[in-house]
Amino acid sequence: MIFRINPINQHRLAATISAAAIALSLAACGGGGTTAGSSPSPGDTAASPGATGGASPVATAGTPANDKLALASDVALTAAGATFPAPLYQRWFQDLNTINPKVQINYQSVGSGAGVEQFTKGTVDFGASDTGMKDEEIAQVPADRGVILLPMAAGSIVVGYNLPDVPELKLPRDVYSEIFLGKITKWNDPKIAAANPGVNLPDQNITVIHRSDGSGTTGVFTKHLSAISPDWKSAIGDGKTVEWPKTGTFVGAKGNEGVTAQILQTAGSLGYIEYGYAKNNNVKFASLQNKAGTFVTPTDESASQALATVPLPENLRVSIEDPEGAQSYPIVTYTWMLVPKTVADANKAKAIEAMVEYGLNEGQKVSSELGYVPLPQNVREKVAAAADGISPDYKIEVAK
Repeated sequence: MIFRINPINQHRLAATISAAAIALSLAACGGGGTTAGSSPSPGDTAASPGATGGASPVATAGTPANDKLALASDVALTAAGATFPAPLYQRWFQDLNTINPKVQINYQSVGSGAGVEQFTKGTVDFGASDTGMKDEEIAQVPADRGVILLPMAAGSIVVGYNLPDVPELKLPRDVYSEIFLGKITKWNDPKIAAANPGVNLPDQNITVIHRSDGSGTTGVFTKHLSAISPDWKSAIGDGKTVEWPKTGTFVGAKGNEGVTAQILQTAGSLGYIEYGYAKNNNVKFASLQNKAGTFVTPTDESASQALATVPLPENLRVSIEDPEGAQSYPIVTYTWMLVPKTVADANKAKAIEAMVEYGLNEGQKVSSELGYVPLPQNVREKVAAAADGISPDYKIEVAK
């Protein structure tokens, strides 16, 4: 798939990239947000869910059927947060609306930092973040709502690059950390060349593309760099936002969509993005050296092996900074929905549980095609148990 890049209109480009990444047969709104069941906006290429005719979908085990949900009225949920899972969530919410037309979910892909902030302020019904909220962040959520952190998906963060004549690239741990530190600034640097014998590396400056917004993807990536590089840890550290080096060429872009677009349009660039964005937009990405010294590319199997090295605790918060295992991909993460413990509106409470149930069951079946890692059975069961107390009138079932 080839995208025609317009370097002038970055916002339009980001929306185009995001829509392509979702790869839906259903309509997806541009600009980073999707309202399940809404009318197509200009530029949408398919009808809204429910407009295709034919028989209604038959609910299977773990799928919230209309009679089980039994809503007294239509429910519109608003949500905002991480761009990492946005293509997956948008697919889920569209498909859920097809099964339950009374449930509409508008998810705005604004970044983890903004998602945590909006959830804390109560301006959205639920949020999303690629890093588990810290204790001090949880303490800021009003006690009458509370928060439950639900890992709903998992995936890899890749180092994408734009070198037309380099189809494959290996990056050792010290090399990619020094690139992001601004210490390695040329593609034909001896350290890169040593790891890639016979590869025609250009005498060209490396343009490093990074997130300009508060980002869980940045939080995960910088935690990993802090774990493998003492220099990075002391000079930059980790967080949803960091102060990027002054040496070298660094360019900021908003969202995984923006970083993906910037890599595609900038020859000689390199940046970190969620695997699904790279996969669905034909961005080349490097094999990274893991803790065991093996160069590994991200796949379902290599990501799953990395996830398995760190068991999920009872509070469902975990950071996988530098996984063990010869075949583990080195940068993986869960991504969390932030849902309230207490929901005053009974209809919304049931709809939130139905959404979680759908994501844990039917939603996992489309994870791989969009570039995400399906959750293991034991993780799905832990998430279901944590979310099942939101509504006394709904029981979350997890299919085997």
